[in-house]
Amino acid sequence: MTSDTALPDGYRISTDPALLDAGLIHRWLSQDAYWAIGRSREKQDRAIAGSLNFGLYEQASGDQVGYARVVTDHATFAWLCDVYIAPAARGRGLGTALAAAVRDELAEDGLRRILLATADAHGVYAKVGFDAVAKPEKWMVLGEQ
Repeated sequence: MTSDTALPDGYRISTDPALLDAGLIHRWLSQDAYWAIGRSREKQDRAIAGSLNFGLYEQASGDQVGYARVVTDHATFAWLCDVYIAPAARGRGLGTALAAAVRDELAEDGLRRILLATADAHGVYAKVGFDAVAKPEKWMVLGEQ
């Protein structure tokens, strides 16, 4: 993946699934992410396998410090989810850079819509162009809310 996204020095983003630390991702999400608490490893592995994944890595150590997952048809729609930055790496603009990298990568597909849901990071996503749904009354959901 290539992107003109400005990352702080010493970090890189990749969509190479071979670089992902699935165990670490599962631990982050199932133990620390309010939307995925208790998610099983098997379910997380299936989610990774069926998605476009973005890993954020420290260049010097190669350690993964962030993750984002996109569910998409690569033609009309995408859902950005499971965005996570390791606690020790927060406050450096990495979440914004990761969201921008996702946006930039998906721009190549010419999608009509990219959605996400967040309880507390609206400002992060607004910095890269996300906005509130204009007509929420048009949207419906089946399942957990």
